[in-house]
Amino acid sequence: MNLKFALLTLSVSIILFGCQSTPKAPTIQITPQQEQKTSAIDNPNPVIQHHFQITGKIGVRTPQQNGSAFYGWTQMGEHFAIDLTGALGIGQTSIRGQAGDVTLTSSKTGILQAETPEELLFQATGWEAPITYLIAWIEAQAASTDAVIEKDDMGRIQHIAEGGWTAKLHYTHQDVKPNKLILIDDAQQNRVTLTIQTRQ
Repeated sequence: MNLKFALLTLSVSIILFGCQSTPKAPTIQITPQQEQKTSAIDNPNPVIQHHFQITGKIGVRTPQQNGSAFYGWTQMGEHFAIDLTGALGIGQTSIRGQAGDVTLTSSKTGILQAETPEELLFQATGWEAPITYLIAWIEAQAASTDAVIEKDDMGRIQHIAEGGWTAKLHYTHQDVKPNKLILIDDAQQNRVTLTIQTRQ
C-alpha cells in the first residue's frame, strides 16, 4: 500500500494506528490566552463549538486501495488532538490543530503543516475529504446551512448531504448521537466508515 493512501486514512480521521488496540482520547491543554484568541480572532461570529472525546476505528475505501486504522480524538471548540495507531505501516501518528494551524507528525512522514485539515490532506495526498464537516456530523449536526438532511422517526439526523459528500448516521437504540458514520463522495469514488467505540 502506498504512502499516499496511508496519509488519506490518517487525515480523514479528521483531518483523522502498529498495535491492534484503540488508543485513548488525547488531552488538550488550552491556555486562557489561547481561548481568548480563538474567540476574538478565529471566530468573530458566534458558531456552534463542538466538544467531544471519542475512540474507535476508521476504514477507507478508494478505487485503488482499502485500509483501516484505530484512532483517539479529542475536540475542544476549534482545538483538536488525534492519536493514531496501526495505520498501514505509518506507525504512531499525532495530529494537533486549531483554527489556522494544523500539524501532522509521524516517524515515517515527518512534520506536515497546513492552515486547515482539508489543506493538510491536500498537501499530503492531493486528495480532498470533508474533515471540517465530520466534526459536526459526529455530533449528529449539519455543518452548514446548505446541508440537506433527513431525519428518522425519533427526529435524529440519519442522512446529511453537504460539501460534495453524503453521510449516513447509525445509532444504537435510543442514543441521540451516532456510533457509526458512513461517508460517500458524490462521485462514488471514496467511502469512509467511522466507527465510534467510546464517547465522552
